[in-house]
Amino acid sequence: MNAPLTLQSTPKIDCSPEEWEARVDLACLYRIVSHLGWHKSIIYNHISMRVPGPEVHFLLNPLGLMYTEITASNLLKVDLKGRKVNPSPYPVHTAGFVVHSSVHRVREDVKCVIHTHSNAGVAVSCQEQGLLPINLGSMGLHDKLAYYDCEGVTNEADECERIAAALGKKNVLILRNHGLLTCGATAGEAFNLMRRLETACEIQIMAQSGGAKLSMPPMDVVSKTTGQTTMTMDQNADAKGAQADGPSMLWAAVRRWMAQVDPSYMT
Repeated sequence: MNAPLTLQSTPKIDCSPEEWEARVDLACLYRIVSHLGWHKSIIYNHISMRVPGPEVHFLLNPLGLMYTEITASNLLKVDLKGRKVNPSPYPVHTAGFVVHSSVHRVREDVKCVIHTHSNAGVAVSCQEQGLLPINLGSMGLHDKLAYYDCEGVTNEADECERIAAALGKKNVLILRNHGLLTCGATAGEAFNLMRRLETACEIQIMAQSGGAKLSMPPMDVVSKTTGQTTMTMDQNADAKGAQADGPSMLWAAVRRWMAQVDPSYMT
């Protein structure tokens, strides 16, 4: 029997079904980011999700828990300043929410923000030229990518406007000398972009470590590839509508994958 396209989980706390689904998605994001080795800060760093509904509230990991310990029910609900909305025995890493709040406060279209400090991502962020369009993955991100110059540890609220201005309407940001950020209207969109970005950074570092001169494609090829990767799936595929939504299909697979690894994220 084929596995279902998406997994369903019953709410374990007092919240709406829509909020619970957002909680399960976010808990899964923490697990997959850890599983893929993108998380190096043990208990620090964040991935955030807007809570569905009229209130401006967000879901965030409790300070002190590793990404592998995050579940749908132990996520914190906070306001735009990182203050707890609901009681919880866990503290909030308020300063660490600065990067996320800078995006959430100005982008109504963004529901999910992923921020990583992976070795390859930080290494590329330290390079003056940034991400090079040397493979199909990085070429696909070429016109979707923004940069933000480092001002030190991002724990001061007055940086919010400058981070938001640097990102603009794009959904991919390299924070120079710091790390990577992607965002999207869904967990799947944000994850799909981060997967592409992290892979492109890993390939760049590996290619540079070989010592040979890098092959740089002409810009017309880069522009063509960027347009091609905007499509969610092969244009000749028979899939239509939701079935042709590449990020959603990928995310459903990730949900199933993490359930096989450890289904506790859904509790």
